[in-house]
Amino acid sequence: MSPPVFIFVGHSNSGKTTLIERLIPELARRGIRVATIKHAHHKVQLDTEGKDSWRYKNAGAALSMLVTTNALQLVADADEKREPVQLAMRFLGEADIVLAEGFSHAPGPKIEVLRRGLGKPPRCEIGDGLIAIATDCPEVYPELPHFTLDDHEALANFLLQYTVRA
Repeated sequence: MSPPVFIFVGHSNSGKTTLIERLIPELARRGIRVATIKHAHHKVQLDTEGKDSWRYKNAGAALSMLVTTNALQLVADADEKREPVQLAMRFLGEADIVLAEGFSHAPGPKIEVLRRGLGKPPRCEIGDGLIAIATDCPEVYPELPHFTLDDHEALANFLLQYTVRA
């Protein structure tokens, strides 16, 4: 069974990462194991060329895991299963909740982060799966639950209540 996945969307520099970064300790304080998935639009080097895990991957391993005394890193083939829910099902079974950043076009419940100072319209519409908005623009999607950009406790409450209803 896969943990519930919430997708945080918004324009670049809207505060998505900061909001998630501050939401994680609020959820962790309540005993919730949080996993995150970040979507990058550009190519990123995930492993160090020449190191053992890199060599295994280049030799054809579908998955390669590096385990240290206090952490692990998994490098896996990025097949067609790149949607947050599919990724959570494949890799994040130990989590209680998954907070994904980006993935604006993926299906799933979305929270838009929108700042008036960016001068841009919302990135998503309600029909795109939008369930709430973290914003300083109360006039945008007034029919949705609104959260201020720094009310992590209320947003955590909303996410946990939403998982119970879903």
